[in-house]
Amino acid sequence: MIRRTSFIILLAGASVPILAQSPQLPEDKYRWLEDVNGEKPLAWVRAENERTARVLESDPHFPQLEAAALKVLESQDRLATPAFVGDIVYNTWRDAEHIRGILRRATLSDYLSAKPNWQTVLDYDALARQDNEKWVEKGIDCLYPGDDLCLVQLSSGGEDAVTMREFSLKSGKFVEDGFVLPRSKQSVAWVDKDTLLVARDWGAGTISKSGYPIVVKQWKRGQPLDQAREVYRVPDSSISLRPAVLHDAQGHTFGFLAHGIDFFHDEYLLVTTAGVRRIALPQKSRSKGFVNGQLIFSIEEDWKPEGSGHTMPAGSVVAIDSASLAKDPLHLTPASVFAPTASEFAQSVEVTRDYVLITTLENVQGRAYAYISEKGEWQRRKLDIPDNSAVSIVTASATDNHFFLLLTGFLTPSSLWIGDAAERTFTRAKTLPPQFDASRDVVEQLSATSKDGTRIPYFVVRPKDLKYDGSNPTVITAYGGFQLSRTPSYNAILGKLWLERGGVFVLANIRGGGEFGPAWHEAGLKTHRQRIYDDFYAVAQNLIDRKITSPRRLGIEGGSNGGLLMGVEMTQHPEMWNAIAIDIPLLDMLGYEHIAAGASWVGEYGSVSVPNERDFLATISPYNRLRPDVNYPEPLIFTTTKDDRVGPVHARKFAAKMEEYGKPFFYREIIEGGHSRGADLKEQAATAAADYTYFTRKLME
Repeated sequence: MIRRTSFIILLAGASVPILAQSPQLPEDKYRWLEDVNGEKPLAWVRAENERTARVLESDPHFPQLEAAALKVLESQDRLATPAFVGDIVYNTWRDAEHIRGILRRATLSDYLSAKPNWQTVLDYDALARQDNEKWVEKGIDCLYPGDDLCLVQLSSGGEDAVTMREFSLKSGKFVEDGFVLPRSKQSVAWVDKDTLLVARDWGAGTISKSGYPIVVKQWKRGQPLDQAREVYRVPDSSISLRPAVLHDAQGHTFGFLAHGIDFFHDEYLLVTTAGVRRIALPQKSRSKGFVNGQLIFSIEEDWKPEGSGHTMPAGSVVAIDSASLAKDPLHLTPASVFAPTASEFAQSVEVTRDYVLITTLENVQGRAYAYISEKGEWQRRKLDIPDNSAVSIVTASATDNHFFLLLTGFLTPSSLWIGDAAERTFTRAKTLPPQFDASRDVVEQLSATSKDGTRIPYFVVRPKDLKYDGSNPTVITAYGGFQLSRTPSYNAILGKLWLERGGVFVLANIRGGGEFGPAWHEAGLKTHRQRIYDDFYAVAQNLIDRKITSPRRLGIEGGSNGGLLMGVEMTQHPEMWNAIAIDIPLLDMLGYEHIAAGASWVGEYGSVSVPNERDFLATISPYNRLRPDVNYPEPLIFTTTKDDRVGPVHARKFAAKMEEYGKPFFYREIIEGGHSRGADLKEQAATAAADYTYFTRKLME
């Protein structure tokens, strides 16, 4: 997708000593599998892949599920995320002929027609063939709102590290002798058409122990990269340093740096001719946009600005005058745009030319508003969003007041709605055709009581004629971390490969997420994390108590932090589940800080360098909690070699220890995909088919 230049905080966390140096840690006989691309580890991976393929891919269900998944994936991009550049709409489209995608464009009026006249701007499949690289597009950063100069981000196989190349949207060609940044984990900000601020790997001493840039330099057009002028650096014990330059439609420009202290805390810095000055923002805050000279921030902790008699509660969205901030960054006078209530919390924030758009969750129900400043006060208008829907901001135009929202629900095909905040219009623009038969299903919102008495809401998608006898094949998912909310969505693969075949699906809104604001997340941080796992177990037990399902018919699945959740539930309650899909997971929680970008998540999980946090991590670490005398369900463990965020190491070592103990498991590791389920549509379809073949064998037969 295209995105205009904006500031996105780099998620990162504090560093710790390399684990091999700690006398507290147990001997790890599978450290050899941490050589991600080593010959011996890859030989082990190939052998495990072949063993799993002989079972799952030879199952008669697999080919039909794979074909169904591919058909769904090839048609899902009917709602491929649009983005505005001036009055032109761009999106990235994938289909059977373009599995990596094409960037294409149409006028807004044409886009809204039944058959838009699309023009291809950049063909990623052709570029991959030309460069002999398995490119995965990672987005485009454009100069100014409405400008055609951009930097295309290209990832080899889906990893987080990218190559950046300057591209002209107008000509549809890479700029001759334009800006090119070689592969690195990196971020850029356009100062003007001839100047970039760049954070990347500049050589020794410029990358944090978490693997992210800590030096920002200014790079001029035509200048050799190694002659870029250093602007600022932070110690390698920090997590990151990232530049931002914001431009609004009225011609204001505002630049600053964000110094990542840990995953959730950032120090904001103003670069001036007199040097770098701290901005007195709370460290738990996020930049959300720039409109009419007003900087928009979300505040994730209670904040009482110096000299103010009023405290802004965590979860607020505020506006700060950029001119006043530039004059005195230590004394800020923010205005409240949105304040949370006991039941409603902000989720996403974007800006148009004159308005601030905010989506919220009210008791996990989607809401949306448009705000404008009038005579110093922010006024809001509520948009008409139906209940039992999730709503997200897809894109907003910085040159006018148009925006797109995505409305979605478990059984309702996703639809794009176009709004004009100034004209107060909001209408359906496009709807995805039904991808599965949902006529026999119904959605209900229920709740369970966790171990400490907290009410945990969850959604159940089930057949209308469900028999409450414990016989229903059911899959539960959740995430439970990093303040990420999980809400209803139209998952056509889930619908076609599971719901349409009689399966039940459950989404649990456990603590650790952001469904009920920052406090819902903070309740499960570090040594309080057992609450998250108790919440998930409580939902599962509630389903059994209601006789919706039983342990024989109950499966669970989750990825990344959700993969850790799966590993914990497997080792803490092995008798509870008959199937567990563990995707791109963290599992070695005593060793995670030295694996891939693990050190950046200390703010979420804690550190083995802190005694009480180390003791707690030892109680939950799935890799360390595996026991040879326990009967575990046979899990399906999935990862990718190119994942440079969590890495494949956790999955490999967990599987190897299960193998040592003689425990059955399935293992799939694909090369490309990065921290995802495949680099292209075919890989994603095969991954989905393997998952649902596995769940079919375990829960339906």
